[in-house]
Amino acid sequence: MDIFLVIIGLILLVIGGEFLVRSSVALSFKFNISKMIIGLTVVSFATSSPELLVSLQAALSGYSDISLGNVIGSNIANIGLVLGLTAIISSMDTDTDFIKFNWPVMMILTGMMYLFLYTEKNISRLEGGALLLVIIVFLGVLIKKATTKGAKSESEVDPSLEQTSGFKIILWLLIGAAGLYFGSEWLVDGAVGIAESYEVSERVISVTMIAIGTSVPELAASVIAALKQEKGLSLGNLIGSNIFNIGSVIGLTAIIQPIFLQSEEVLTNDIFWMIGFSLILVPLIFIPPKKVISRYKGVILFLAYILFILLAFRS
Repeated sequence: MDIFLVIIGLILLVIGGEFLVRSSVALSFKFNISKMIIGLTVVSFATSSPELLVSLQAALSGYSDISLGNVIGSNIANIGLVLGLTAIISSMDTDTDFIKFNWPVMMILTGMMYLFLYTEKNISRLEGGALLLVIIVFLGVLIKKATTKGAKSESEVDPSLEQTSGFKIILWLLIGAAGLYFGSEWLVDGAVGIAESYEVSERVISVTMIAIGTSVPELAASVIAALKQEKGLSLGNLIGSNIFNIGSVIGLTAIIQPIFLQSEEVLTNDIFWMIGFSLILVPLIFIPPKKVISRYKGVILFLAYILFILLAFRS
């Protein structure tokens, strides 16, 4: 029954997230917001909604390990699983601004998250606000850059949504909200049940099963793009997802409900895996072939992710 709840929960999260993205974009068109702004802000926040609802539901229910594990595991999966598999299928070029902008912002947020947990064993409302502030500044710089260089984020926005009726927007919003609410609730309940049944910690379930589940949309989109030899997916997009996971998901969750550290392993093990996966990207980029995540580099990332999963369950 618990496994069934997890599966149904994940399906509802994927469906709910998709309908929320569609309704948010369509609603933005109604207010005459430019495609560039929609792509950089509305789409980015809406695609983080499954992770946000899971972390918030877990925090409100007193399962802070799931709140933290969901984000930490998702960030690890984005690099090890999504980037690794995508690069194995088709090598990926690095973004021009990756080293100078996206990667440093990700490391700043990762460092802030570690510092908050290490010093006080929790992320308070004030600290959540600080994480969210970094995201707001990050978006401001992105918008300024995109305005100067050209609206490259328009590709993320479906132009057909511009003609969506008001009735459809409301219907999509309701479906999205219901899917995210029930999906997150059932996923958390199922994960806790599995942890109790198999005597595995909630932390392990969250950094593995839940994290992979909430990363399924990114994985599917990336693999399909790689198989079609499309270059639309970039390393910057994946790093951007990691930035939003910490800044908006942890930030907003902590503002609503402070997140308390329950398992020391989150601080002594899991977060160091996340830092390690983030740091390894820089040397990989400078190892020949330079500025390319080639197939053999993808294999390295993917094998490292498998090792992380095996060690997580072994512990």
